[in-house]
Formats: sequence, C-alpha cells, structure tokens
Amino acid sequence: MLQNAKTFSSFSVDDLNRAKQFYGETLGLKVSEQPEGLELDLEGGKVFLYPKRDHAAATFTVLNFIVDDVDATVEELSGRGVKFEHYDMPDLKTDAKGIARDERGPTIAWFKDPAGNFLSVLKPR
Repeated sequence: MLQNAKTFSSFSVDDLNRAKQFYGETLGLKVSEQPEGLELDLEGGKVFLYPKRDHAAATFTVLNFIVDDVDATVEELSGRGVKFEHYDMPDLKTDAKGIARDERGPTIAWFKDPAGNFLSVLKPR
C-alpha cells in the first residue's frame, strides 16, 4: 500500500530564523520558506523543519549527511563555527576532532543544530 508513496522527513525546531541561517548559510543547503516552516532540498529528498513552541531537541540523530571525506567536512564545518560532539565511553569514542573511527561501523561525527537536534556527517564502511 505505501511502498510507492512519496515520502519526506521532518523534525521540529524552536526558531525558524536561526534554523534558516544555520541550514542555509552555515551548512550551505538550499532552504526555502514555506507557510508552515522551512524545506530543505537535499540530494536524497526533502526534509521539512517546522516550528514547535514546546520543542524538545531530539536525543538521536535526525539527519545524516553521507560525505566522501569526513575529516575534510569536519574541518570545513568547524571553520564555519559548527561544534562537534566528543564522546569517551566504552562503546563510543571520538578523536580530538570529534570523529568516531570504529572498524565495525562508519566514520562519523555528530553535531547539533541551533535547536539542539543531532545531525551527522559520515562515510559508510
């Protein structure tokens, strides 16, 4: 029934203006304003950001960007003011740049948008 339905992802933010600046200017994505929020036009499809008065940031990754070179992407985004998360847990460790390099999984680095939602840049194994 739904296997041929068109889809899009969405998640909430607390401030559309800050989200537009971050996604459009900091990340360099194509952002268009819609009556209900913001639409990101990405290679893999569209993502919709909507304002929510009682927004609570996601505690999980809501958007992953597959890149060819995680190190170069982290360096470029860091230069644009993006702060990467750092972890030192038994099952998850990141290096000084905030990149996890696990031989069992992807090379990945997490960061947050201004609303506190988790995003990542990654290169699959």
